[in-house]
Order: sequence, then C-alpha cells, then structure tokens
Amino acid sequence: MRRLLFLLLFVATAASAAIAPLNYRHRTLANGLDFYSVEDHSTPAVGIQITYRVGSKDDPPHRSGFAHLFEHLMFKSTAHMKAEMIDRLTEDVGGENNASTGDDVTIYYETVPSNYLRTLLWAEGDRMASLNVDEANFKSEREVVKEEFRTGVLGPPYGLFYYSIDKDSYAKHPYKRPTIGSIEDLDAATLADVQAFHRTFYRPDNAILIVSGDFDPKQLDAWVDEYLGAIPKPSTPIPRVTAAEPPRAKEKRFDEHGPNVPLPAIAITWLIPPAENADAEPLTIAEAVLGSGESSRLYQSLIYRQQIAQDVNADADLRMSTGLFAVTATLASGKTTAAVEKALRSEVKKLIDGNVTATELEKAKNFVITAALRRRETTLGKGSAVRDAVIYHHDASYANRGLDRLQAVTAADVQRVAKKYLAGKPVVITYTAGGAK
Repeated sequence: MRRLLFLLLFVATAASAAIAPLNYRHRTLANGLDFYSVEDHSTPAVGIQITYRVGSKDDPPHRSGFAHLFEHLMFKSTAHMKAEMIDRLTEDVGGENNASTGDDVTIYYETVPSNYLRTLLWAEGDRMASLNVDEANFKSEREVVKEEFRTGVLGPPYGLFYYSIDKDSYAKHPYKRPTIGSIEDLDAATLADVQAFHRTFYRPDNAILIVSGDFDPKQLDAWVDEYLGAIPKPSTPIPRVTAAEPPRAKEKRFDEHGPNVPLPAIAITWLIPPAENADAEPLTIAEAVLGSGESSRLYQSLIYRQQIAQDVNADADLRMSTGLFAVTATLASGKTTAAVEKALRSEVKKLIDGNVTATELEKAKNFVITAALRRRETTLGKGSAVRDAVIYHHDASYANRGLDRLQAVTAADVQRVAKKYLAGKPVVITYTAGGAK
C-alpha cells in the first residue's frame, strides 16, 4: 500500500518537480570519435554505449536490412575475440549486453560492474577496429535476420500490419524501407556488398561513445584514448541521406492483408517534423492525450464508450528527418473498418477543434515526464538520455532542457500542433485477412 501511495505521489508531482540535471563531459578524439561521460557513483556499475550514425535509412538501394544485419554481425569474431565473446565478458560477470537498430542509428550497449569497464572498452575498440566480416559470419547472421523476419513479421497476426506503416506512409524518403529488411534483399546481397557497407559506416568518426556510472574520469579518459582513440580515421567521406519527404498533396489509402488475421486493423498517419523541431514536445503531449493509458481519449471513446475497438494507440514517432504521427486500432469483433476510421478521425478532429483540459494536460505531462525520469534511474538510462539528445537534437544539453520544454507545453500548444499537422493529408492503411503480399 505504501508503494502504491508513493507511485501516485511521484506521478502527481513529476511535471512540477525540480529535476536534477545530468552532468556530462564531452571530448572529440583526434580520430573523430564523439565521447561523452556521465559520472554517477550511486551504484558500482557502468553503462557503455557505442552508437553508430547508421540506420535503415542508410541501407543501400535494394539491400534493405544491412544496418540490422550488422546489429548481429558485430557480435561475431574479431581479430582478438571469438564469436559471442561480448556475451562472456558481460553475462559471466553479472552484466548484460544488447543492441538495437533504428531508422537513424544502430546502438550497442553493455552494463557491467565498474571494475570491468576497462575490459569492455577494449572489447568495443576491438570490434570497431577488427571485426571479421567474412563469408561464414555473413551467411550465418543473414540466416538469423531472415528468421527474425519470419518470426517477427510473417508469423504474428499483425506483423505485416506494422511492417506496412512505414512502407505505405513515406513516398520518397528511405524511411519507407522497414528496418528489419526483406528476405529478397538479404538473399541478393553479396559479401562484397556487406564489406563495403562496413567500411563506409563502422568507423570512429561515425560513432558516439557514452560511458555512464561509476568511474574515475582521468582513468576513463586514458582507457578511451588507448583502446578507441588509437583507431585510425578513414580518409573516405561518409555518405549522408539527403532525400526529403515531400508534403502530401492528397490523401492516400492502402489495403494490406495478412494470412492469419483474427480481426481487422487500421492505421492513419500524418507527416510531422524532425525531433529537433520546436513542435516536437507539443506533439509528444498530443500523443499522450490521445492514446496513453485507459483514460486517454481514444481508449475512452473507441473501447469504453463505443466498444468498437479492442486496442488503440497514438504515436508521435519523431526521427532525425520527417517523422510520423499515427493512430492505430484493432477492431472489436463484428465492427467495420469504416466505423473505426470514422471514430479515429473524430477524436483527432476534436483535438484540432476543441480545448485540452487542464486535467488532461497535467495527466499527459505526468505520463511522459515520469517515464523519462524512471528511465534515468538506471546507470544505462542516464547515458541514454544524453545519447538521444546528441543524436536527435545535436546537443547534449537537451538531455536537461528537454524535460523543461515538456513541462512548458500549454493546451494551446497542443491544439496548435494538432491543427498544423493532423489536419493535413493522411495515409489510411486497412489490414484484413487474406493472402500476404
């Protein structure tokens, strides 16, 4: 009971509480590596993150899934480590490791007891400098990625639905290539293709190192210089995506199908600006008002009152370039996509035309800010807040300013961004049972 009361008090005061800043240091090494550190001695642990500025948007044409492929390949052998050695260096000492691929970046991270920091910095330097991108590793990890496609996209009832959202929502930007890739593109890839991709993007001047937690700053600097600063900077330029998503001139509709769909689903998407835009925070609060929790507008209207949907969601997907605001729903049994589309549009129009109440605004802020604060309770989470600020805002100080900006959002701001973006031309995607495309 006391735990419940504490959580309620925490949520009720998060949006108005003074938030302790994250104190970070930054250096750019001679080889171009961006290095940030966040010192925190509250627990004897450290989080190490290497973020490469390469995501699915950077996949070569007709070679989707390359960034995702390297999420796996980077755990294979190097000049000095056997395959999966990172697992032994982390899990065997009570730590953990993982990686994730996004549209804009690929992130590799570990949490270990702080006395293993030196070992992991050596390991990160070794796989940056001497990864074995050979035929055996390429073929084995390609099969792993293909199996992930089968189990994550083709197998689940709504896998193809979520796979379709980016594909159908973007007309020109390479965000339209889903991050996981495709079996056809992976099968068409050659070892030479993959080696060229690796040479192009997996290098110190395309990476961000963030170390957070329990360390001695002088010792950390020395180790970073020794194990990562000595890696040569290639002389070749790093290509960057320059394609821009054009404004939508008209509404578009797509009918997608899956082979094992128990109930239809629908998505409506609008284009929104990059994460660094000043409208990002109001859009995040608009997402919470519409779709976060059982008291949100979509849940109350479509699930509770009308009983025409079994689940609903709103998502302000902010990216380095043009993002998507999406509302989605899975239909209740016996209901039609037309009825659910009408209800979704109605709730979005109410946000455009009507006021957000003070209670709704406070609740939305509490939801968003509390999630951010809980993330920062962990060693890795503190570093992740700095990482995201650097990636999406090109400024580490946003890790501290961003929460203040969320706190400053007004009801008028939410209505303004709803009018500006959600009154535009949407893409409507319906998803029903049928043969997979």
